[in-house]
Amino acid sequence: MTIVHLGMDDIDSPSGGCTTHFASTLVERLDGWHVKWLDYPNLVRLNPNIPYRTRGNGAVALRFCIEAKRMSELFSEARRMVEGYTERGYPNTNPGFVMVINDIPEQVTELAKLALWRALPIAAAQRIVDRLLLKHFIMGNGRGLIGALSAIGNRLANDHTYEYLAYRPISTRSRTRGVDHDSVIEMDRIMGDRVFSNMDPSSGEILIGPRGPDPVIYGIRGEKPEYVIEAASYVRSSEARERWTVFRTNQGTGEHLTHIVRVCDLRPYMAALVQGEVASTPTMIEGGHVMFSISDGSGRIDCAVYEPTRDLREKALLLTVGDEVCLHSGVRPSSSSHGLTLNVEGVEVITLSEQVALMNPICPQCGKRMKSAGSGKGFKCDACGFRTRDAGKNEISIDRTLERGLYLPPLGAQRHLTRPIARINKTNSGMPTSLVERWHFP
Repeated sequence: MTIVHLGMDDIDSPSGGCTTHFASTLVERLDGWHVKWLDYPNLVRLNPNIPYRTRGNGAVALRFCIEAKRMSELFSEARRMVEGYTERGYPNTNPGFVMVINDIPEQVTELAKLALWRALPIAAAQRIVDRLLLKHFIMGNGRGLIGALSAIGNRLANDHTYEYLAYRPISTRSRTRGVDHDSVIEMDRIMGDRVFSNMDPSSGEILIGPRGPDPVIYGIRGEKPEYVIEAASYVRSSEARERWTVFRTNQGTGEHLTHIVRVCDLRPYMAALVQGEVASTPTMIEGGHVMFSISDGSGRIDCAVYEPTRDLREKALLLTVGDEVCLHSGVRPSSSSHGLTLNVEGVEVITLSEQVALMNPICPQCGKRMKSAGSGKGFKCDACGFRTRDAGKNEISIDRTLERGLYLPPLGAQRHLTRPIARINKTNSGMPTSLVERWHFP
């Protein structure tokens, strides 16, 4: 038996395809070959700031053992299936497919680490497959090669979650999914903290159903495969499930935000933690976005908190000059209208600067607050008539309504990779030693 890692990405289009759906059909095909599965399909979300990404920027890796005599047949069959699945007419569908045998090379692992937070050229992935003589194929410009290699190289060993994805036939992709709102609320109530980010309690919005015309009916996120499978049993939809698959994934782990980067070292499309002091008073601009700047000693950069982040935007308005913050952010490139900018997806308040107000002095005779007696004339007390030219205004510390801690947007505005508040201090480390008996259908 030979260990195989198959990586794939960008096997989708706005009009219907989906990389995870393709992976589920490939799982079914391989099941017929009686492979031994070493892991659930890995759904690896990459840097969410890449401009040419699909919505979730997710790639998939399948890991299994197969009889050595079927190796050549395996690759040709996978290629045939990709070519048959892909919509060739769409210019931004650029599939990449890679096969790694046995041990995963260090170069592949290092590429996977970079792909979580940097923008990588296609040539970097192409050099690796050429140098290591990895079996692969690409279509279009081959951009999917980056994700395919990265999915193989990321073993999800530090933290992971699970997602149950239910699918309908591609032929019905334009129909309404009809996910029953009440059934999702009931599912979330029953499952409690065993699942996460499936509905937004602040708005009542259901988050398990995508909006585009693709085969996914819904996806349920949770901490263990058993949990998401149970959760799915409570959800009703007008669209019948043709198939379903449980994926092990880095969703909800915050894996893209592990690098603290100085302002002078920021580059376009990075996902970075940027720590510094607020250098300008936050203001709301046209469109409802909040703008301010921070400085870390190496430079100063503008920061944008966009209107859809709602609660986060309101918290950003409470910041003041001198506050120390760590911003969870993506780097927006400069243009003719603005410089390099941080798109803020989370604000961690580390320290709050003291805010003071200048107040008129207290009357020493009656304890009332005095008023100005006029320019250069000191202060007077209306209550008892006391006057003085010797007193000055007092500095009074103002209580801040903002507190130290982490602030995130509502769940509906969070990235796939964002670690939600419900997962703070939760970690699923290591890799599964066995799989549940039934983790996909058919």
